[in-house]
Amino acid sequence: MHASTLTSHAPPAPPGAQLPRLYTFRRCPYAMRARMALLQAGIAFEAVEVSLRNKPASLLALSAKATVPVLQLPDGGVIEESWDIMRWALVAPDAQGWWARAQWPENLDLVRRNDGDFKHHLDRWKYPQRHANESLTPDAHRDLALEVLLRPLEARLHSAPCLGGTTPCATDLAVLPFVRQFAAVEPGWFATLDLPSLRSWLDGWLVSPLFVACMYKLPVEGATRFPPL
Repeated sequence: MHASTLTSHAPPAPPGAQLPRLYTFRRCPYAMRARMALLQAGIAFEAVEVSLRNKPASLLALSAKATVPVLQLPDGGVIEESWDIMRWALVAPDAQGWWARAQWPENLDLVRRNDGDFKHHLDRWKYPQRHANESLTPDAHRDLALEVLLRPLEARLHSAPCLGGTTPCATDLAVLPFVRQFAAVEPGWFATLDLPSLRSWLDGWLVSPLFVACMYKLPVEGATRFPPL
């Protein structure tokens, strides 16, 4: 399987040490990629599952944007964007090259596409009721999402099993939750698309130990050491 196992290259936190605290939401794709990066880096952290209808006062005090993910560092620093959390987790040490391979120009372009036009079209296909004044139909947005990201991904993955080449990188983690979300809107239709390499990549990641650990269901109260011991 090309998808990562849980490989820790960071030393365990000493007993009683204060841990980074991640404010997260299980189904949020941005939060998923932050959790996966922290897990892949072997960084112990506390996770706080946020109820989007009743956000904790501690999150509101940390971040004006008050959207997940937000990472509070032991030294009091705050990181408010998922890609920045991934960078913090993976950039040092990067002996396995997870961050370095994500800096290839073609991989940076994929993240830009994913976070920009693809997310725009995905939202308008998946949640048409939230975008009632759109000039394009939901299916038109679906087709544009397909062209802007999924077909380029298929071309990349046809020649290599991962976006990092023969091994994964942060780009795999960054786009995976959004591709998963797209595939889940109309799974029967998605299965008919001529995207065999992309589907193989997606299916491999969805059963990987890293993704399974990332999707551990947390209680919506308090902070939980993640992954639970």
